[in-house]
Amino acid sequence: MNDSTAPGQAPGQDEAALRDRIAAVLTTARDRTRVLTECVDDPDLAAQHSPLMSPLVWDLAHIGNQEELWLLRTVGGHEPIFPSEINSLYDAFEHPRAERPRLPLLPPGEARGYNHEVRGRVMDLIEKTPLHGSGLLDAGFAFGMVAQHEQQHDETMLITHQLRTGPAVLTAPAPPAAPADAATLPREVLVPGGPFTMGTSTEPWALDNERPAHRVHVDAFHIDTTPVTNGAYLRFVADGGYDDPRWWTGPGWEHRQRTGLTAPLYWRQEGGQWLRRHFGVTEPVPADEPVLHVSWYEADAYARWAGRRLPTEAEWEKAARHDPATDRSRRYPWGDADPGPEHANLGQRHLRPAPAGSYPAGASPLGVRQLIGDVWEWTASDFLAYPGFTAYPYPEYSEVFYGGDYKVLRGGAFAVDQVACRGTFRNWDHPVRRQIFSGFRTARSQDCR
Repeated sequence: MNDSTAPGQAPGQDEAALRDRIAAVLTTARDRTRVLTECVDDPDLAAQHSPLMSPLVWDLAHIGNQEELWLLRTVGGHEPIFPSEINSLYDAFEHPRAERPRLPLLPPGEARGYNHEVRGRVMDLIEKTPLHGSGLLDAGFAFGMVAQHEQQHDETMLITHQLRTGPAVLTAPAPPAAPADAATLPREVLVPGGPFTMGTSTEPWALDNERPAHRVHVDAFHIDTTPVTNGAYLRFVADGGYDDPRWWTGPGWEHRQRTGLTAPLYWRQEGGQWLRRHFGVTEPVPADEPVLHVSWYEADAYARWAGRRLPTEAEWEKAARHDPATDRSRRYPWGDADPGPEHANLGQRHLRPAPAGSYPAGASPLGVRQLIGDVWEWTASDFLAYPGFTAYPYPEYSEVFYGGDYKVLRGGAFAVDQVACRGTFRNWDHPVRRQIFSGFRTARSQDCR
């Protein structure tokens, strides 16, 4: 199969370079964790800002606990730093988020000290561990998994920061302005029909739900050149889209009525103007940004109202990875090189999506833009295993979620670091969720007008 291998990560390549890469991604993740947890005082760190989310201090110690479990104990064979009872406190499956504030959690100072001790031992372990073995040591997989885990919790903590009330505590520069051609881009791009290679069997740090690579046939379809913008979504709102059951699925309409949804999360109308709260700042809704904080039900309703639909997961991945000239699936829309700031809005470099049409250097071979970064994109597909799936290294990462009430999101958002984002990466959530950094783009079959 035409499944590409990640440059600089493949087994058998320079082990010193791989050690440097592992140290770099772990350090990048930890630097971000500090930014997210040192910008608030200890009471704020220990508070639960929403029953949907953990207290920030839980995420902080959970990061250290998982790093200790997988790297120090499993890979390094070290004895536990704390008594075994601490593992239960930070077991995400044992304690739902709503009850975590009532647990005897490590206070902020101890959580920071615990993470510091774990990380110090891990940096020593990197130098002593062979990275060309099998299983967890194959191309340093365990280290890459832990780096991804911390970055995923950094994204979760950024969601908590958006939910918390009070003044702004995070800052970042605005994304670059839209390029000159953004206003003249075609609305949609035709993706030719035919088979392509979906998933991966060679990306060394890919997680189990991305595997294995397999051939999938996709009929020809059109997909939006950019994600749906706030301006476009406002037309749906103004046209009464939230009040017309024609555009909603049965469960979606029931949810909309029960919860009283009238607009994306954090939006409100005041004096004839739509405003939004964004990380502690109230501002006018920017028309040219991709819409953010919408549920799957809202995205699906908009698509129906627009006479279109959400793309399937396979359609999304074909648009993002398939090069029709070579019949090869790339790591990213632009090729195999790791993302740079010219390619995509990732890593909390900015605290908002870039204007629609940005990052022409990150476009797919067919010209589709912003498939990576900016906003997670809802797809029409349920979260299911690929043919030949094997749970690894533990069933709770993916397997227990298959077949449930979960829809797949693709592409990553501005809150996602590049180590946890690639063309094969799969995210999933309940169709009601909208605190996540979720948006969407629409599609249509070739014979539909």
